[in-house]
Amino acid sequence: MNEKINYQQLNGLDLAYLGDAVYETFVRQHLLAKGITKPGQLQRRAKNYVSAKAHAALFELMTAEDILNETELNYFKRGRNANSHTKAKHTDVVTYRISTGFEALMGYWHASGQFDRLSTVIEWVFEQVESGRTRDNGTTKK
Repeated sequence: MNEKINYQQLNGLDLAYLGDAVYETFVRQHLLAKGITKPGQLQRRAKNYVSAKAHAALFELMTAEDILNETELNYFKRGRNANSHTKAKHTDVVTYRISTGFEALMGYWHASGQFDRLSTVIEWVFEQVESGRTRDNGTTKK
């Protein structure tokens, strides 16, 4: 199951589709490794990482800290600007589009084989969420 994906040919929604699954897997492993095992608690805690509002807050922090290079920003924009036919649930359209861009970025790193970069950014994400830096967007509750 080591099929190569031509990530350069994927549109933003395809990258977001892949990135959503990759990112969610990292988050689930992280929460389980922290010893959280009750389904309801896992679900509540996961929202701090995987909601559209969390993605938007994280992207804002990435931008403020100049974490992304030009190529990465282009892949984010490919996802953000994609014409999705689905509606945003529980958030506004702008936040939903930023979230799609965030997921596309995760998909880009995975599909292009940049696993070290992906892991580094995921660790940074965990630090931001757990330190409460995403709280302003209503995603983190202590």
